[in-house]
Amino acid sequence: VQLVESGGGLVQPGGSLRLSCTASEFTLDFYAIGWARQAPGKEREGLSCSNSRGAGEYYADSVKGRFTIFRDSDKNTVYLQMDNVEPEDTAVYYCAANLRYLLSSCSGTARLDSYDFQTWGQGIQVTVSS
Repeated sequence: VQLVESGGGLVQPGGSLRLSCTASEFTLDFYAIGWARQAPGKEREGLSCSNSRGAGEYYADSVKGRFTIFRDSDKNTVYLQMDNVEPEDTAVYYCAANLRYLLSSCSGTARLDSYDFQTWGQGIQVTVSS
């Protein structure tokens, strides 16, 4: 089981970037999918989570109002739209899936509990700099 992130890169402060998370071995729509990031010297931070079938989204305070998580079921992809980015958003970004049960949820939070979210992508670098 594998998740693959794409869409990272260099973006200027105030700009936008869209990250994608795909899987070839299972249908993302049936499971809660989340995004997290880890900056150098910092702990991994859960940013956003989407319940299965897109039935609810949750955001960390640090990205609320700037980042949006959404799904495209036809493409079996979950996106993280990043707007008005800041240098503090520089990090390696990961997507994760809660495969513990069909039609899983985020448990009402963007924290991505490690017991539930055990399947992770390899990560992708996002750098915000002028």
